[in-house]
Amino acid sequence: MRSVTQLANLVRSRTLPPAAPAEDQRVLLLFKNRAELKKAYGELQEEVYRLKDRIKQQEGATARVQEMLGALESRLGLIETAYPALVFYQLRALWQCGRGILEQFVAELANQQEERERRAFLAECNRRLFARRQAVEGGLRAAETQHAEARERVEGLLEARAKLKRLWHYFKRRDIDRQLQAARDAVRSADRALAEARAAADQLAAEPAPQFQGLSVEARRAINLAAVAYAEVLCLRLIDTPLVALAKEATSRREVADNYGDRAECEALITAIVGAQLILRAKLSVAQEVKERSDRLKAIARYRSGADTTPVPESVAFGEGDVLAGQPLDGRRAARMPNVLGEDTWDLFRVLLR
Repeated sequence: MRSVTQLANLVRSRTLPPAAPAEDQRVLLLFKNRAELKKAYGELQEEVYRLKDRIKQQEGATARVQEMLGALESRLGLIETAYPALVFYQLRALWQCGRGILEQFVAELANQQEERERRAFLAECNRRLFARRQAVEGGLRAAETQHAEARERVEGLLEARAKLKRLWHYFKRRDIDRQLQAARDAVRSADRALAEARAAADQLAAEPAPQFQGLSVEARRAINLAAVAYAEVLCLRLIDTPLVALAKEATSRREVADNYGDRAECEALITAIVGAQLILRAKLSVAQEVKERSDRLKAIARYRSGADTTPVPESVAFGEGDVLAGQPLDGRRAARMPNVLGEDTWDLFRVLLR
C-alpha cells in the first residue's frame, strides 16, 4: 500500500503544469533590479572615493594657505621682513591695476562695438525681411487676383451656357463646354498657386527672428589690437623704471621675495609704486596714443588663421624707433620695452577676446 502511494505521488509530480510565465517575469525582474542596484552601489562607492579625494585635496590646499598666512604673519611681525612683504604685495597690486585698466578698456570697446553691430544686424535683417515680405505679399495678391478672375470666367461661361437651351444652340453649347473645361483647369491651377502663396506667407510669418551671433572676427581683432596698444602705452609710461619687471616677477611668485633692499629702499619703492598707479590711471592723451599704436599694429599684425582673433606675438614685437606721443625711443630704452603679447604683460591673454 505504501509503494502504491509513492508511485502515485511520483506520477502526480511529473504531471504538474510548468511554472506560470508571470512568475518567470518576476524572477527576471528581481535579477535585473539586483544588477541595477549593484551598479548604482558601485557608482555611489566611486562617488564617495572621489569626494574623499577632493576633501583631502581641499584640506591640503587649506593647510598650505594657513601655512602661508602664518609665514606672512611672522614676516609682518618683524620690521626687517615686513617692508619687503609690503613691497611685494604693492607690486602685485600694480600688476592688477594694469590688468584692471585693460579689462575695463576691452569691456567698454566690446560693449560699444557690439551695440553698433547689433543695430546694423537688425537693420539689415529688417531690410531683408521687408523685401521678402513685399515679394510674398505681391505674389499672394497676384494669386488671389488670378484665382478670382478664373472663378469669374467659369461663372460667366456657366451663365452663358444656361441661356443656350434651344436645339440649334447645340454647337454653341459644345464650344462653351470646351471653354469650361479649360476654365476649370485654370481654376484648379489658380487654387494651387493661391495655396502655395498663402503657405509662403504663413511660413514667413512663423519664421523666428534672427539672433545676433556676437562680435565679428574683424571687430574682435580690432579690439584686441587696441588692447595690445594700450598695454604698450602702460609699459611705455613706466619704461624709465624697473617696476613692470618687478611687478611681473612678484606676480609669478607665490611667496614673498626679500630682494627689495632695506627699509629706506622699500619705502622708496612703495612711493614709486603709488606714483606709478596714478600714472597708469591717468587718461590724458590715452585715446590718441592708443589710436596711433593700433594703426601701427594693424599694419604689421599677422594671424595664424582666418578665424584667429589674437595676432602672432612675434608680429607685434616692439622695436627701436617706436614712438610714444611723437617721441622716438633710443636703443637703450627700446631694449627695456617688453613684447607685451609675447610676455603676457598685465595678463593680456586673459583680457583679449576670443
